[in-house]
Amino acid sequence: MTVAQRLDSLLAAGMIVEGQTGEATGGRRRRSLVFNSAQSWVLAAAVDTTHTRIAVTDLHGRVLAETELDVPVERGPSEVLDRIATAMDTLLRKHDLTPEDLCGAGLSLPGPVDPESGRPSQPPILPGWDAYPVAEHLQATLPGVPVLTANDADAAALGEYAAGGSDTRSLVLVKVSTGIGTGIVIDGHSYTGADGGAGDIGHVRVSPRSEARCQCGMQGCLAAVASGRAVAAELTALGIPAASAREVRELLRAGNADAARLTQQAGRRIGEVMATVVCLLNPEVVLIGGGLASAPLVAGIRETLYRLALPRATRHLDLRLGTLGEDAAVVGLARLVVDHEFAPAAVNAKLRG
Repeated sequence: MTVAQRLDSLLAAGMIVEGQTGEATGGRRRRSLVFNSAQSWVLAAAVDTTHTRIAVTDLHGRVLAETELDVPVERGPSEVLDRIATAMDTLLRKHDLTPEDLCGAGLSLPGPVDPESGRPSQPPILPGWDAYPVAEHLQATLPGVPVLTANDADAAALGEYAAGGSDTRSLVLVKVSTGIGTGIVIDGHSYTGADGGAGDIGHVRVSPRSEARCQCGMQGCLAAVASGRAVAAELTALGIPAASAREVRELLRAGNADAARLTQQAGRRIGEVMATVVCLLNPEVVLIGGGLASAPLVAGIRETLYRLALPRATRHLDLRLGTLGEDAAVVGLARLVVDHEFAPAAVNAKLRG
Protein backbone atom coordinates (compact mmCIF):
# COMPACT_ATOMS: atom_id res chain seq x y z
CA MET A 1 0.00 0.00 0.00
CA THR A 2 2.84 2.41 0.85
CA VAL A 3 4.55 1.74 -2.48
CA ALA A 4 1.27 2.15 -4.38
CA GLN A 5 0.56 5.48 -2.69
CA ARG A 6 4.04 6.73 -3.44
CA LEU A 7 3.75 5.71 -7.10
CA ASP A 8 0.37 7.41 -7.38
CA SER A 9 1.91 10.62 -6.07
CA LEU A 10 4.82 10.42 -8.51
CA LEU A 11 2.47 9.70 -11.42
CA ALA A 12 0.20 12.59 -10.47
CA ALA A 13 3.20 14.93 -10.28
CA GLY A 14 4.36 13.78 -13.72
CA MET A 15 7.73 12.63 -12.40
CA ILE A 16 7.19 9.12 -13.71
CA VAL A 17 5.08 7.81 -16.57
CA GLU A 18 3.82 4.42 -17.60
CA GLY A 19 5.94 2.53 -20.06
CA GLN A 20 5.19 -0.65 -21.96
CA THR A 21 2.81 -3.22 -20.49
CA GLY A 22 4.25 -6.69 -20.06
CA GLU A 23 2.54 -10.04 -20.60
CA ALA A 24 0.32 -11.35 -17.83
CA THR A 25 1.79 -14.18 -15.74
CA GLY A 26 -1.36 -15.42 -14.04
CA GLY A 27 -2.48 -12.06 -12.64
CA ARG A 28 -2.72 -8.50 -13.87
CA ARG A 29 -0.50 -7.35 -16.71
CA ARG A 30 2.80 -5.96 -15.53
CA ARG A 31 3.19 -2.18 -15.75
CA SER A 32 6.59 -0.63 -16.32
CA LEU A 33 7.19 2.82 -14.87
CA VAL A 34 9.94 5.10 -16.14
CA PHE A 35 11.38 8.46 -15.18
CA ASN A 36 9.69 11.20 -17.19
CA SER A 37 12.62 12.82 -18.96
CA ALA A 38 10.35 15.35 -20.72
CA GLN A 39 8.69 16.81 -17.61
CA SER A 40 11.07 19.77 -17.68
CA TRP A 41 14.31 20.88 -19.30
CA VAL A 42 17.90 21.67 -18.36
CA LEU A 43 19.86 24.66 -19.64
CA ALA A 44 23.59 23.93 -19.86
CA ALA A 45 26.58 26.12 -20.70
CA ALA A 46 29.99 24.50 -21.25
CA VAL A 47 32.56 27.29 -21.04
CA ASP A 48 35.94 26.79 -22.72
CA THR A 49 38.81 29.24 -22.89
CA THR A 50 37.72 30.82 -26.19
CA HIS A 51 34.11 29.74 -26.69
CA THR A 52 31.00 28.54 -24.88
CA ARG A 53 28.50 25.90 -25.95
CA ILE A 54 24.96 26.46 -24.70
CA ALA A 55 22.27 23.78 -24.96
CA VAL A 56 18.79 22.85 -23.81
CA THR A 57 18.49 19.17 -22.93
CA ASP A 58 15.84 16.83 -21.63
CA LEU A 59 16.43 15.15 -18.28
CA HIS A 60 18.37 12.31 -19.92
CA GLY A 61 20.83 14.80 -21.38
CA ARG A 62 19.55 14.57 -24.97
CA VAL A 63 20.31 17.86 -26.71
CA LEU A 64 17.19 19.52 -28.09
CA ALA A 65 18.58 22.94 -29.03
CA GLU A 66 22.04 24.47 -28.99
CA THR A 67 24.13 27.47 -29.90
CA GLU A 68 27.77 28.48 -29.65
CA LEU A 69 29.28 31.73 -28.47
CA ASP A 70 32.80 32.98 -29.24
CA VAL A 71 34.01 34.79 -26.14
CA PRO A 72 37.42 34.32 -24.47
CA VAL A 73 37.36 33.84 -20.70
CA GLU A 74 40.24 36.30 -20.33
CA ARG A 75 37.71 39.14 -20.80
CA GLY A 76 36.59 38.49 -17.24
CA PRO A 77 33.54 36.97 -15.59
CA SER A 78 31.20 39.94 -15.84
CA GLU A 79 31.42 40.34 -19.62
CA VAL A 80 31.55 36.59 -20.34
CA LEU A 81 28.57 35.76 -18.12
CA ASP A 82 26.54 38.69 -19.45
CA ARG A 83 27.03 37.38 -22.99
CA ILE A 84 26.19 33.82 -21.90
CA ALA A 85 23.03 35.06 -20.18
CA THR A 86 21.95 36.91 -23.33
CA ALA A 87 22.61 33.85 -25.49
CA MET A 88 20.68 31.65 -23.05
CA ASP A 89 17.69 33.99 -23.17
CA THR A 90 17.79 34.06 -26.98
CA LEU A 91 17.95 30.25 -27.18
CA LEU A 92 15.00 29.83 -24.83
CA ARG A 93 12.88 32.38 -26.67
CA LYS A 94 13.72 30.81 -30.03
CA HIS A 95 12.24 27.52 -28.83
CA ASP A 96 9.27 29.03 -26.95
CA LEU A 97 10.67 28.18 -23.53
CA THR A 98 10.76 30.25 -20.35
CA PRO A 99 12.69 29.86 -17.08
CA GLU A 100 9.54 28.25 -15.63
CA ASP A 101 10.04 25.33 -18.05
CA LEU A 102 13.46 24.57 -16.57
CA CYS A 103 14.23 22.39 -13.56
CA GLY A 104 17.72 23.84 -13.36
CA ALA A 105 20.75 25.19 -15.18
CA GLY A 106 24.37 24.08 -15.15
CA LEU A 107 27.61 25.82 -16.13
CA SER A 108 31.08 24.30 -16.40
CA LEU A 109 34.35 26.22 -16.25
CA PRO A 110 37.92 25.35 -17.34
CA GLY A 111 39.26 25.57 -13.80
CA PRO A 112 38.71 24.28 -10.25
CA VAL A 113 35.30 24.98 -8.71
CA ASP A 114 34.87 24.97 -4.94
CA PRO A 115 32.35 22.21 -4.10
CA GLU A 116 30.86 24.17 -1.19
CA SER A 117 30.42 27.63 -2.70
CA GLY A 118 30.18 26.66 -6.37
CA ARG A 119 32.60 29.48 -7.17
CA PRO A 120 35.91 29.27 -9.08
CA SER A 121 38.74 28.32 -6.74
CA GLN A 122 42.01 30.02 -7.71
CA PRO A 123 41.66 28.97 -11.39
CA PRO A 124 45.10 29.15 -13.07
CA ILE A 125 43.80 30.09 -16.54
CA LEU A 126 40.82 32.25 -15.54
CA PRO A 127 42.25 35.64 -14.52
CA GLY A 128 39.81 37.64 -12.43
CA TRP A 129 37.43 34.72 -11.86
CA ASP A 130 38.58 33.59 -8.42
CA ALA A 131 35.61 33.31 -6.02
CA TYR A 132 33.34 35.12 -8.49
CA PRO A 133 29.60 34.45 -7.79
CA VAL A 134 28.92 32.72 -11.11
CA ALA A 135 25.58 31.14 -10.17
CA GLU A 136 24.26 34.33 -8.60
CA HIS A 137 25.21 36.31 -11.72
CA LEU A 138 23.19 33.98 -13.99
CA GLN A 139 20.23 33.79 -11.63
CA ALA A 140 19.49 37.43 -12.37
CA THR A 141 18.47 36.24 -15.86
CA LEU A 142 16.98 32.94 -14.68
CA PRO A 143 14.80 33.90 -11.69
CA GLY A 144 13.79 30.94 -9.58
CA VAL A 145 16.03 28.52 -11.50
CA PRO A 146 18.73 26.75 -9.47
CA VAL A 147 22.15 27.18 -11.13
CA LEU A 148 24.88 24.61 -10.48
CA THR A 149 28.54 24.94 -11.45
CA ALA A 150 31.28 22.41 -12.12
CA ASN A 151 34.76 22.03 -13.51
CA ASP A 152 34.69 21.23 -17.23
CA ALA A 153 36.58 17.92 -16.99
CA ASP A 154 34.39 16.85 -14.05
CA ALA A 155 31.25 17.60 -16.09
CA ALA A 156 32.59 15.76 -19.14
CA ALA A 157 33.53 12.71 -17.04
CA LEU A 158 30.05 12.63 -15.50
CA GLY A 159 28.52 12.93 -18.98
CA GLU A 160 30.54 10.00 -20.32
CA TYR A 161 29.62 7.99 -17.23
CA ALA A 162 25.92 8.76 -17.71
CA ALA A 163 26.06 7.83 -21.39
CA GLY A 164 27.85 4.56 -20.70
CA GLY A 165 25.42 3.29 -18.09
CA SER A 166 26.18 2.37 -14.51
CA ASP A 167 28.33 -0.71 -15.02
CA THR A 168 31.58 1.20 -14.47
CA ARG A 169 32.51 1.83 -10.85
CA SER A 170 35.46 4.13 -11.56
CA LEU A 171 36.12 6.33 -14.57
CA VAL A 172 38.71 9.00 -15.34
CA LEU A 173 38.39 11.39 -18.26
CA VAL A 174 41.45 13.31 -19.45
CA LYS A 175 40.46 16.51 -21.21
CA VAL A 176 43.19 17.88 -23.48
CA SER A 177 42.35 21.27 -24.98
CA THR A 178 43.89 24.66 -24.21
CA GLY A 179 44.80 23.13 -20.85
CA ILE A 180 44.82 19.60 -19.44
CA GLY A 181 42.59 18.33 -16.66
CA THR A 182 40.99 15.12 -15.46
CA GLY A 183 37.51 14.38 -14.20
CA ILE A 184 37.05 11.49 -11.77
CA VAL A 185 33.80 9.57 -11.25
CA ILE A 186 33.63 6.94 -8.50
CA ASP A 187 30.45 4.95 -7.90
CA GLY A 188 28.43 7.45 -9.93
CA HIS A 189 29.65 10.56 -8.13
CA SER A 190 32.26 13.13 -9.15
CA TYR A 191 35.28 13.25 -6.89
CA THR A 192 36.35 16.89 -6.78
CA GLY A 193 38.69 16.96 -3.80
CA ALA A 194 38.70 19.18 -0.72
CA ASP A 195 38.37 22.46 -2.64
CA GLY A 196 37.66 21.40 -6.21
CA GLY A 197 41.26 20.84 -7.27
CA ALA A 198 41.21 17.05 -7.77
CA GLY A 199 42.48 16.00 -11.19
CA ASP A 200 44.18 19.28 -12.08
CA ILE A 201 47.15 17.47 -13.65
CA GLY A 202 47.88 20.19 -16.19
CA HIS A 203 49.89 22.08 -13.60
CA VAL A 204 52.12 19.20 -12.54
CA ARG A 205 55.67 20.34 -13.37
CA VAL A 206 57.14 17.72 -15.68
CA SER A 207 59.94 19.79 -17.27
CA PRO A 208 61.31 22.20 -14.62
CA ARG A 209 64.09 23.35 -16.96
CA SER A 210 61.75 23.99 -19.86
CA GLU A 211 61.29 27.55 -21.06
CA ALA A 212 57.69 26.83 -22.01
CA ARG A 213 55.55 29.08 -19.84
CA CYS A 214 52.18 27.88 -18.67
CA GLN A 215 49.10 30.10 -18.43
CA CYS A 216 49.38 29.74 -14.65
CA GLY A 217 52.67 31.65 -14.81
CA MET A 218 54.96 28.70 -14.04
CA GLN A 219 57.36 27.02 -16.44
CA GLY A 220 57.48 23.36 -17.40
CA CYS A 221 53.89 22.43 -16.45
CA LEU A 222 52.33 19.51 -18.29
CA ALA A 223 49.89 21.89 -20.00
CA ALA A 224 52.79 24.07 -21.17
CA VAL A 225 54.45 21.19 -23.04
CA ALA A 226 51.60 18.82 -23.97
CA SER A 227 48.28 20.70 -24.32
CA GLY A 228 46.53 21.58 -27.56
CA ARG A 229 47.88 25.09 -27.17
CA ALA A 230 51.44 23.72 -26.81
CA VAL A 231 51.13 21.52 -29.90
CA ALA A 232 49.68 24.45 -31.86
CA ALA A 233 52.68 26.60 -30.88
CA GLU A 234 55.11 23.89 -32.00
CA LEU A 235 53.36 23.57 -35.35
CA THR A 236 53.41 27.33 -35.84
CA ALA A 237 57.16 27.33 -35.18
CA LEU A 238 57.49 24.79 -38.01
CA GLY A 239 55.64 27.11 -40.37
CA ILE A 240 52.26 25.38 -40.03
CA PRO A 241 49.95 28.03 -38.54
CA ALA A 242 47.73 26.78 -35.71
CA ALA A 243 46.31 28.65 -32.74
CA SER A 244 44.29 26.10 -30.79
CA ALA A 245 43.58 22.44 -30.14
CA ARG A 246 40.65 22.66 -32.57
CA GLU A 247 42.94 23.82 -35.37
CA VAL A 248 45.41 21.04 -34.58
CA ARG A 249 42.54 18.56 -34.78
CA GLU A 250 41.64 19.87 -38.25
CA LEU A 251 45.26 19.33 -39.33
CA LEU A 252 45.07 15.78 -37.97
CA ARG A 253 41.89 15.14 -39.97
CA ALA A 254 43.66 16.44 -43.07
CA GLY A 255 46.46 13.90 -42.52
CA ASN A 256 49.22 16.35 -41.55
CA ALA A 257 52.21 14.23 -40.51
CA ASP A 258 53.78 16.88 -38.25
CA ALA A 259 50.52 17.37 -36.38
CA ALA A 260 50.26 13.60 -35.83
CA ARG A 261 53.87 13.33 -34.68
CA LEU A 262 53.68 16.22 -32.23
CA THR A 263 50.28 15.12 -30.91
CA GLN A 264 51.60 11.62 -30.22
CA GLN A 265 54.63 13.18 -28.54
CA ALA A 266 52.30 15.23 -26.32
CA GLY A 267 50.43 12.03 -25.50
CA ARG A 268 53.65 10.45 -24.24
CA ARG A 269 54.15 13.32 -21.79
CA ILE A 270 50.55 13.06 -20.60
CA GLY A 271 50.98 9.30 -20.19
CA GLU A 272 53.88 9.89 -17.82
CA VAL A 273 51.59 11.74 -15.41
CA MET A 274 48.60 9.47 -16.02
CA ALA A 275 50.68 6.46 -14.97
CA THR A 276 50.71 7.90 -11.46
CA VAL A 277 46.97 8.65 -11.60
CA VAL A 278 46.23 5.07 -12.68
CA CYS A 279 48.44 3.56 -9.98
CA LEU A 280 46.76 5.78 -7.37
CA LEU A 281 43.11 5.29 -8.40
CA ASN A 282 43.21 1.98 -10.31
CA PRO A 283 40.23 3.02 -12.50
CA GLU A 284 38.35 0.67 -14.80
CA VAL A 285 38.11 3.20 -17.64
CA VAL A 286 40.30 6.10 -18.80
CA LEU A 287 38.73 8.20 -21.54
CA ILE A 288 40.42 10.88 -23.63
CA GLY A 289 38.37 13.95 -24.51
CA GLY A 290 38.80 17.61 -25.39
CA GLY A 291 39.81 19.44 -28.54
CA LEU A 292 43.00 17.41 -29.07
CA ALA A 293 41.36 14.01 -28.52
CA SER A 294 42.53 11.80 -31.38
CA ALA A 295 44.09 8.45 -32.24
CA PRO A 296 47.69 9.82 -32.16
CA LEU A 297 47.09 11.29 -28.69
CA VAL A 298 45.70 8.01 -27.34
CA ALA A 299 48.60 6.11 -28.90
CA GLY A 300 51.13 8.36 -27.16
CA ILE A 301 49.38 8.10 -23.79
CA ARG A 302 49.15 4.32 -24.10
CA GLU A 303 52.85 4.07 -24.95
CA THR A 304 54.11 5.59 -21.69
CA LEU A 305 51.22 4.86 -19.33
CA TYR A 306 51.44 1.09 -19.75
CA ARG A 307 55.22 1.16 -19.62
CA LEU A 308 55.43 3.18 -16.40
CA ALA A 309 52.40 1.96 -14.44
CA LEU A 310 52.25 -1.28 -12.48
CA PRO A 311 50.91 -4.19 -14.57
CA ARG A 312 48.38 -4.88 -11.80
CA ALA A 313 47.02 -1.33 -12.16
CA THR A 314 46.50 -1.66 -15.92
CA ARG A 315 45.55 -5.31 -16.46
CA HIS A 316 41.82 -4.49 -16.52
CA LEU A 317 42.14 -0.89 -17.74
CA ASP A 318 40.09 0.26 -20.73
CA LEU A 319 41.87 3.24 -22.33
CA ARG A 320 40.09 4.84 -25.29
CA LEU A 321 38.59 7.99 -26.78
CA GLY A 322 35.42 9.33 -25.19
CA THR A 323 32.19 8.73 -27.08
CA LEU A 324 30.37 12.06 -26.63
CA GLY A 325 32.89 14.55 -28.01
CA GLU A 326 31.81 18.15 -27.40
CA ASP A 327 28.51 16.92 -25.93
CA ALA A 328 30.23 15.38 -22.91
CA ALA A 329 30.16 18.42 -20.61
CA VAL A 330 26.60 19.33 -21.61
CA VAL A 331 25.35 15.81 -20.85
CA GLY A 332 27.29 15.85 -17.58
CA LEU A 333 25.74 19.16 -16.54
CA ALA A 334 22.28 17.76 -17.24
CA ARG A 335 23.09 14.75 -15.05
CA LEU A 336 24.42 17.05 -12.32
CA VAL A 337 21.21 19.10 -12.30
CA VAL A 338 18.95 16.02 -12.34
CA ASP A 339 20.87 14.33 -9.52
CA HIS A 340 20.46 17.50 -7.46
CA GLU A 341 16.85 18.40 -8.29
CA PHE A 342 15.51 14.84 -8.13
CA ALA A 343 17.38 13.64 -5.06
CA PRO A 344 15.07 11.99 -2.48
CA ALA A 345 14.83 15.09 -0.27
CA ALA A 346 14.11 17.33 -3.27
CA VAL A 347 11.40 14.97 -4.55
CA ASN A 348 9.80 14.83 -1.11
CA ALA A 349 9.73 18.62 -0.99
CA LYS A 350 8.13 18.82 -4.46
CA LEU A 351 5.45 16.28 -3.54
CA ARG A 352 4.62 18.18 -0.37
CA GLY A 353 4.10 21.26 -2.54
